[in-house]
Amino acid sequence: MNFSDLFKQSNHLCEFSPNSKYLANVVQFRLIVRDLSSLEIVNMYTCLDTINYIQWSYDSDFILCCLNKRNLIQVFSLENPDWKCKIDEGSAGLVQANWSPDSRHILTTSDFHLRITVWSLMNKSVSYMKYPKNIPKCYDFTQDGKYMLLAERRDCKDYCSIFSCENWQLLKHFEVDTDNLEGVSWSPNSNVFAIWESPLEYKVLVYNTDGLCINKFQPYKWSLGVKTVNWSPSGQLLCIGSYDQKVRILNYITYKMIMEFDHPTKISSRDLLIFKENDGSIKNRKDILSTSILNESNNLNENEIFSIYSTPSKYEIFNGSLQIAAIKPDLDKPNPKMGISSIQFSYDNRFMLTRNDSMPNILWIWDMKKFKLTNVLIQTMAVKCVAWDPRQNRLALCTNNNKIYMWSPQGCVSVETPCEATFLIQSIKWNKDGQSLILIGKDHFCVTYLQNESDESKNGSDNQNSSNENLEKC
Repeated sequence: MNFSDLFKQSNHLCEFSPNSKYLANVVQFRLIVRDLSSLEIVNMYTCLDTINYIQWSYDSDFILCCLNKRNLIQVFSLENPDWKCKIDEGSAGLVQANWSPDSRHILTTSDFHLRITVWSLMNKSVSYMKYPKNIPKCYDFTQDGKYMLLAERRDCKDYCSIFSCENWQLLKHFEVDTDNLEGVSWSPNSNVFAIWESPLEYKVLVYNTDGLCINKFQPYKWSLGVKTVNWSPSGQLLCIGSYDQKVRILNYITYKMIMEFDHPTKISSRDLLIFKENDGSIKNRKDILSTSILNESNNLNENEIFSIYSTPSKYEIFNGSLQIAAIKPDLDKPNPKMGISSIQFSYDNRFMLTRNDSMPNILWIWDMKKFKLTNVLIQTMAVKCVAWDPRQNRLALCTNNNKIYMWSPQGCVSVETPCEATFLIQSIKWNKDGQSLILIGKDHFCVTYLQNESDESKNGSDNQNSSNENLEKC
């Protein structure tokens, strides 16, 4: 692992380009684009106000910047820095903006989800989509970029519409069997899509492109149902995480449940591998907090204090039985911290990780060939962010300290960043080539470069071949 220097950033706005060559980050109203290999600044753009959101186009030629205070979108070209584009939503307001798969259209959503506007960068034409559902993700694109699925709300009923991304013409419009639709998601093969109800009712529906309901999955009817839904990369499994702390898996042929995973409060090393983080600083928290030096440091929070005085942590394989304490949420407050909040698959469908909000310090890793729990990672602090490597079976996670943790089928490792002690990692993002990571803190970020074993062996063989060629020349 090689770590770069710290660079400033705002609002966690740091993004790799889809072609894995560039890195864009925001500092207040400035957009900075760096060459990933050297981290030298390629271009710097100045916006009219503070930037709230950025997104690369799919072909890595353009970057859009959302300025929500002014209801503006500014678009910049990487190849032609003199070319600029400005989209003004005016009094309609601006909630979000996204690129279309062809990288030549931008979709903007107005305040209160009154409409979605499609802006063309080629001929400056404008198209409108009415009645979008007021949910965080009301539309989704197929992986091939040909079709768009839109959730709508008309006359107090839920509808779905399918549009062609080539000319934005309506291809299909039909009513769906939901009372309050919460989300939509295309399958990876683009043949079917899933929709689900709000947490007040457990219901997941699967429709084909003709608008026919293939299956309705409803294991129970009481409240606090679906929390997250995710397809496996192959499209053969539809996984549903719910507030009852269970993951239910449907197959892609009949869309019936084939497996149900629990997250028990008691686990044993006889059945799986338990990796437990051992951090020396945790034993001496009272002693650390009672020192006179820390009493004078009023500007540091508790996590920053422990990062300064902590010793290097490591993973230990736990043997025996372990009782896990589950957090009891306050059900009187909205969005209770309970249930399955994250389901993520490795790139080859081999492994699946889940995170239960009732057990924030624990990650559960399942072997999807055997359909069983194989690894449990127990951290000393709550897991803030976790992500799979796009190219191989390993994952990275952070816990709001100055360390990055990685897991693979070979084991676990904890690495302390050689940066300032107050640099606390709050989120991480993988590059698509799997060779670098962005570690994002509160006001700074750094880049971590990784080298695969295959690359090392390849480099070694190349060096050996070149030395052999030199010997032959001699």
